[in-house]
Amino acid sequence: MKSEKKQSISGASITITNLEDADNILNYDISDNEGNFSIILNNKSEKLKLNVKSMGYKSVVRIIDNKSQILDFILEEAVTELKEVVLKSNPIIRRGDTLNYSVNSFVQEQDRTIADVLKRMPGIEVLSDGKILYQGKPINKYYIEGLDLLEGKYNLANENLPHRAVSKVQILENHQPIRILDSLVYSDKAALNIKLKNEYTLTGQAELGSGLTPLLWDANITPLLFTKKQQMLVSYQTNNTGNDAASQLKTLTFEDLLEQFENNTGKQDWLGIQKLSTPNFSEKRWLDNNIHLLTGNYLHKLKRDYEVRLNVSYLNDYQQQNGFTNTSFYTPTDTISLMENKYNQLYLNSLETNLTIQKNTKENYLKNSLQFQGFWDGQIGNIQINGTPLSQNLSNRYFKFSNKFKTIFFLGKQLASLNSYIRLNQTPQTLKVNPGQFEDLLNNGNPYGEVFQEVDLRSFYTNNSLGFTKGWKQFSFSPNVGFQFENQNLESQISTSVNKMLLNAFHNDLDWRRTKLYFDLKTQYKKEKWRVELTTPVNFHRYQIEDEPLQESEELSRLTFEPRLSIIYDANAFWKFNTSASVSNQFGTINQLHYAYILRNYRNIQRINTALPQTFNQTLTAGISYRNPLKSFFWNILYTRTQSENNLLYQTQIMENGVTELQAIEQDNDRTSQNLSTRLSKYFSKLNTNVALNANFGLQDFQQILNEETSDIETQNFGIGGKIETDITDWFNTEYQAKWAFSNNRIQEQSNTTITRQNHLLNLNFYPNENQYFTIKTEYIKNNLFSENTENFFADLVYRYTWKEKNIDFELQASNLFNTKNYRTININEFSYVETNFRLRPRQFLFKVRFSL
Repeated sequence: MKSEKKQSISGASITITNLEDADNILNYDISDNEGNFSIILNNKSEKLKLNVKSMGYKSVVRIIDNKSQILDFILEEAVTELKEVVLKSNPIIRRGDTLNYSVNSFVQEQDRTIADVLKRMPGIEVLSDGKILYQGKPINKYYIEGLDLLEGKYNLANENLPHRAVSKVQILENHQPIRILDSLVYSDKAALNIKLKNEYTLTGQAELGSGLTPLLWDANITPLLFTKKQQMLVSYQTNNTGNDAASQLKTLTFEDLLEQFENNTGKQDWLGIQKLSTPNFSEKRWLDNNIHLLTGNYLHKLKRDYEVRLNVSYLNDYQQQNGFTNTSFYTPTDTISLMENKYNQLYLNSLETNLTIQKNTKENYLKNSLQFQGFWDGQIGNIQINGTPLSQNLSNRYFKFSNKFKTIFFLGKQLASLNSYIRLNQTPQTLKVNPGQFEDLLNNGNPYGEVFQEVDLRSFYTNNSLGFTKGWKQFSFSPNVGFQFENQNLESQISTSVNKMLLNAFHNDLDWRRTKLYFDLKTQYKKEKWRVELTTPVNFHRYQIEDEPLQESEELSRLTFEPRLSIIYDANAFWKFNTSASVSNQFGTINQLHYAYILRNYRNIQRINTALPQTFNQTLTAGISYRNPLKSFFWNILYTRTQSENNLLYQTQIMENGVTELQAIEQDNDRTSQNLSTRLSKYFSKLNTNVALNANFGLQDFQQILNEETSDIETQNFGIGGKIETDITDWFNTEYQAKWAFSNNRIQEQSNTTITRQNHLLNLNFYPNENQYFTIKTEYIKNNLFSENTENFFADLVYRYTWKEKNIDFELQASNLFNTKNYRTININEFSYVETNFRLRPRQFLFKVRFSL
């Protein structure tokens, strides 16, 4: 597409419609810097109407045949005199696989960070923990100017990057993060990229706040630096206002979460105290904390396309929980009730470091990450059970040192890849309970003073592989061969105040060795609208488990074939269909097989002295997604069904005082899980209104032995919700959200009470002038309990004055104006209902000063 002067025209809008319905756009494109465009269409009409529009040129309308063709356009210059016209750009523009969201189109006056704006962008969903979904699926990368500074912990940027520094948010569909694989191995995941307004950006924010009831403080100092060669984010945050700054350290991206699952890198908690179920709304209403968070993140681009990155974070937090629980255990023959008044103190300390060097180019990929994690946690729990006090004291420590190496390079005309992961970790934990529990089991039926549980798990794990990737026509083939090895030693001991050395049945000295040899061939086919992937892994598993003092051992060798097939069909620029089917085998972990008892908490003791748990899974997924950036309309639906065949059936013995003993027997049984979820979002630019609707349904069906009777258990969960945000006038806008949740379980065909929750939020935002902002935030929550309904109503006020010249906010916050002190709700577990009364934060007033750096 060129002008009469033979100059290429970029940014021209090309749309295709039916002849009889010019308003229904079938597909579109925007011309690039060379004036080129490409449109793929699936339509049966013989003739189509093609429209070309570009500012400064006459529009062109042409009737074309519905066939593959190459068209040239010469646009004539034209001058149009406009009278008092306000031009608005399209809030979402699509270029190929990239969606560009204009930040200014979605910003409202009350917004301060990019996280505030992302929540309004259609097609993008931000969950309560900060995780970002696009079309219902987690993003696989979060970039700032194309660089991955935080590697999955993107809440640090989301919550601290001022939106005024951002020009647009990009969604990179079908994003392959490894550039050397970009043309060979496709991805159906999306990434998010933040585009800044300036090449050199020094920004950030600082907040200082103080208040009353009780004495409150809130501070956040977070400078950010972004240049072509370096990026930096440093933050110190502290508060006792209920703001959980630790959530900013969670790993959230899909690729990093998948790696944690595959290599089992997460922290394992063997022991615990009985906690309160936390309310299912903002933690700022209930979290009694005293947190200090310090983090430094630095990325520097070196010569020859290398990058070095250092991420360090330290967390110190003290939390308190106060309330009571009323638990009803349902068995086939009886209902057992347990009332507990709880006061818990949680001491959280952790240090994490990650040093990474990376090269990611079209010719070579290399990445090495050296990581350390240390947790020094302590928990104290005090419980009143029918007037009888009980104390719990837990020391919960964990240390991990790991290194991950990966490189991909050309070997002749094909790609070769090497992967190596090594991990060392230790989990020393101790639990003390006073008075002692399980008298029949531990002290011949006699009361005694204290019981002690010690656990020490030491682990070594490595995973190494060699792979190749070869392209041929529309196919790519990626064979991969490797091995895993894990060696773990579990030592545990139960002792009491009257007997320091109990029988061997209360002492584990377990050696666990697991070896896995695997060969995997991944075949991908990509042509026009089709994406097909078939993985055919063949795995050889070998387990060697021995507890010499108990004279217990097991050896298992198993060859498995675990194929997975996925098909994606891009019908056109709007519709995408995907489905997948897979089978997989899972084998138990060391915390699912130990021959002696372990006291998990004061009322739960476990011994699983059977065969190694084995599960055979068959999973089917199917999804449909629709996106129309021109009309700012997005919709998706996803169905998942998993059928699991297990070799062990778990049996729970529930005593009259509510304590439980868990064991397992060898008996084949099935578990079926189904889930259906959908979400719709639409932005009406003329009305400055954003609307979203969502729904989900989950069903599980399985068996368990309760008090020596085999029981069929079924749990159901259904939820529906929506939100609307709209500008009523230039000085007034509203935000409304609503959620309904329904939960139920059935034991032996007898259905228990359906639990209903509903939550409504209404915010009224006023802007008397450009310097002032005033909001009324309200929240209504209703729960039906065993015999009654509970209702909670919260109201907050916020007044903000902005000193525009200095870009400083002065803010007064009044929270929980009606001083609501307690919140009651019910959670449904597999065979129990737990009613929780949680002590909330009192009415409080906070004055804050916020300024940009």
